[in-house]
Amino acid sequence: MARLFFTQQLARFTTVPQVETGAADLRAGLEAAFALNPVLRGYVLDEQGHLRENVAIFIDGRRASERVHLTDALAPDSQVYILQALSGG
Repeated sequence: MARLFFTQQLARFTTVPQVETGAADLRAGLEAAFALNPVLRGYVLDEQGHLRENVAIFIDGRRASERVHLTDALAPDSQVYILQALSGG
């Protein structure tokens, strides 16, 4: 099963589950996480359901390429890391 990991930046704001899912694509994998913690959706997706500008997702070490429909494929053994980009000066 694919595993989703949310980094500690998001844990400052809400509970971040580690999720194992049989989802075939990124959107379905994220929906599995949101089912465990609905508040998490607002930190990851914007009002249109697109990936927020300050969120980066890496699937098996490669940055997810599709930010609107989130159709990047997940393999059964994929490791997915979801993180908020840090900013400041």
